[in-house]
Amino acid sequence: MAKQEKELTVEERLKLLYNLQAILSEVDRIKQLRGELPREVEDLENEIAGLHTRIGKYEAEIAAIEADIEKKRQERDNAMTLIDKFTHDQDNVRNSREFDYLSKEIEYQGLNIELAEKNINEGARRIEAIKVEIERTRVLVDDKEHVLETKRGELSEIVSETKQNEEKLRDKAKRLENKITDQRLLAAFKRIRQNARNGLGIVYVQRNACGGCYNSIPPQRQLEIKMRKKIIVCEYCGRILIDPELAGVGESAPKGK
Repeated sequence: MAKQEKELTVEERLKLLYNLQAILSEVDRIKQLRGELPREVEDLENEIAGLHTRIGKYEAEIAAIEADIEKKRQERDNAMTLIDKFTHDQDNVRNSREFDYLSKEIEYQGLNIELAEKNINEGARRIEAIKVEIERTRVLVDDKEHVLETKRGELSEIVSETKQNEEKLRDKAKRLENKITDQRLLAAFKRIRQNARNGLGIVYVQRNACGGCYNSIPPQRQLEIKMRKKIIVCEYCGRILIDPELAGVGESAPKGK
């Protein structure tokens, strides 16, 4: 059996490729039925993940600000303790120089208290602003998740309707691929098909022109195509060319010996 597959003629290989393409084109049609839904679902999932990441960063920022506020409170409390101490020490100074020194220290600690309270208030306001942004982002997440649920439902419905048929087509395509022992030809066909906008890697000649790009084919090249003795590709678009009769859409001239 394996020996027979290796001895497939060019004509047989071309016929298998054309039949394979018909199946793959039907798979493509099923994908088109799904439209942009798979991409839309993926985009929404990525967007929601990004929003959750944003919320996480907001929460981390709040934690950092709260830690800084606590530090400023400690600095304020320490400054207040020092002011009490220095004020008490002023009652026991021995000269005006010591009194002036303590007065300056009290004034300095008073400035520290003002700065600490300013930072505490600014931090509190920043936290409130961030909480507002978090709430807005959560509302946006809820909206996006609602849309995502709807899109997933639509996609699931379409997939359930087409999945069985698609699986049968893919199995059929796999069996055909296994019959094509020329792996270089099969790989070239897949590459051409992937690069073609309409997904056609093999086309038949139409009115003396390539059925893919519609550029004219020289008479000698048309004859070679009809003979089916070697693989002929379009010199313009690179698609594999076959005659209409092999594609089952018309008759061609008698094949060469």
